[in-house]
Amino acid sequence: MQAQPIQPVVLAGGSGTRLWPLSREHKPKQFLPLAGDQSMMQQALGRLHGLPCRAPMLICNEQHRFLAAEQLRQLGVEGAQILLEPVGRNTAPAIALAALRAVDQGEDPLLLVLAADHVIQDVQAFHRAVGQAQVLAAQGRLVTFGIVPDRPETGYGYIERGEPLEDGWQVGRFVEKPDAERATQYLTSGRHYWNSGMFMFRASRYLQELEACRPDMLAACRQALQGAAYDMDFVRLDAAAFAACPADSIDYAVMEHTRDAAMVALDAGWNDLGAWGALADVLECDGRGNCLRGDVLVEQVDDTLVHADSRLVAAVGVRDLVIVETKDAVLVAHKDQVQDVKRIVQQLKDAGRTEHIQHREVYRPWGAYDSIGNGPRYQVKKITVKPGAKLSLQMHHHRAEHWVVVSGTARVTNGDRTYLVSENESTYIPVGTVHCLENPGVIPLELIEVQSGAYLGEDDIVRLEDRYGRV
Repeated sequence: MQAQPIQPVVLAGGSGTRLWPLSREHKPKQFLPLAGDQSMMQQALGRLHGLPCRAPMLICNEQHRFLAAEQLRQLGVEGAQILLEPVGRNTAPAIALAALRAVDQGEDPLLLVLAADHVIQDVQAFHRAVGQAQVLAAQGRLVTFGIVPDRPETGYGYIERGEPLEDGWQVGRFVEKPDAERATQYLTSGRHYWNSGMFMFRASRYLQELEACRPDMLAACRQALQGAAYDMDFVRLDAAAFAACPADSIDYAVMEHTRDAAMVALDAGWNDLGAWGALADVLECDGRGNCLRGDVLVEQVDDTLVHADSRLVAAVGVRDLVIVETKDAVLVAHKDQVQDVKRIVQQLKDAGRTEHIQHREVYRPWGAYDSIGNGPRYQVKKITVKPGAKLSLQMHHHRAEHWVVVSGTARVTNGDRTYLVSENESTYIPVGTVHCLENPGVIPLELIEVQSGAYLGEDDIVRLEDRYGRV
């Protein structure tokens, strides 16, 4: 049969708390280059090359919209749609939004639902499995991809296959995460597969099944999309309507109830990078089982992952550890207990700290800033502005700012004046003055900003104009 166009739907929500301190709320694991030079999301999109795919549809959190858009731009992806969730409601509503959006555009494509944080090492095997799933989905089945297990894993749900089909199997049943004994039984049975969280089905078939199983969820998604606003490539859902939507996974909401669930086996070096131990499984290691990234020195170290982000990290005489250094936090954990990193994140939340929310270096649509130092009544930042980019026209009630340009040229609006500030020159923005910073050049603009005042929080910004829709 002729291959039908596929609409990729990439689910890019989630916070990845077990991969702290690299993964944080404002830049979670799917937007990080954990298993290569590209981010996890970029790798997920790259695996689609060679398949008859349309421009992708991304579902992500509102606060990650510029990260997603910038990473699509880096890939040269055009025509992508980015649906912004004001709150997380799990996978069933997210996929419903994608299906509704596709149908509203007068089409009924096959949706290939992928997670943005998976590793798949054998792309050709993945393509073959997608081809099998296409055949079943075109027949009206709701297809899930079952991962051929290679160990008795207790951290995944399982799928037990049922009767054989031409290009796969009927789903016998979905099984919750097992204990070690049952996981061993599943591995030896040959009938059980890890539940990957990847799916393929026609948009209308998913909506039919969701209507039958969870009409309340479908109605809320319809309302959220009907009240959506369209901003550049972003589809901003009606926040109140989507907040009223019940939260549930596609497995619980649909797949465990439909009579048309099918499974295709996938044996392609799959990993969902749920914790640091999983990352160690996919990274290249030395002869002693050490995975070393960044500026790292080791002596008498075995089976240890060391990630250095901003400085030299040295380890001596240890084994079976995970050591992760960032500019503002260091994690040391035994490999057997990396699942409990999320408890540290909870401690940070309970203490009202911010290290679980964002890195010291924070990315913005115009560039980035790095908080170099701070103290009572002052804060120092390194600001990088991309060529042609412009910060919002803004003012501050409580702080003044001193800018020293170290590279490039800045166009500065300071009250009623607009002027250029070149390398090794500086300017001063008084408290309460309307101001703006722009890079008119072709190289990145770098400057040092010294803030001084009674209050230095990021919420002391009154935006008057902004090309990124943040007013």
